[in-house]
Amino acid sequence: MGAIAEAIAREVLAWPEMESAPHRFGGVEFRLRGREIGHLHGDRLADLPFPARMRDEILASGRAEPHHILPESGWVSCWIRGAEDAANVVSLLRMQYDRVMARA
Repeated sequence: MGAIAEAIAREVLAWPEMESAPHRFGGVEFRLRGREIGHLHGDRLADLPFPARMRDEILASGRAEPHHILPESGWVSCWIRGAEDAANVVSLLRMQYDRVMARA
């Protein structure tokens, strides 16, 4: 894992109940209460699942793009071009975290 991914993981894993595991397609997966809230492919890409309404809002805001492989799904892809993109990735992961915690 590179420096950007490590910084993102350090912040996300400080939240209560967060866990990480290797992702089946490479990288690291972030899990909360047994469900994936997103994953990183090294320092270059984050993928996150959202309900359709939230996905549409995120895409419209320009904070992410349709998923790079499954563009019609609820997943979004957030390309990481440099350290300055880490805050956006953390913010999107936090949206997922808050959504899952609110449902509990």
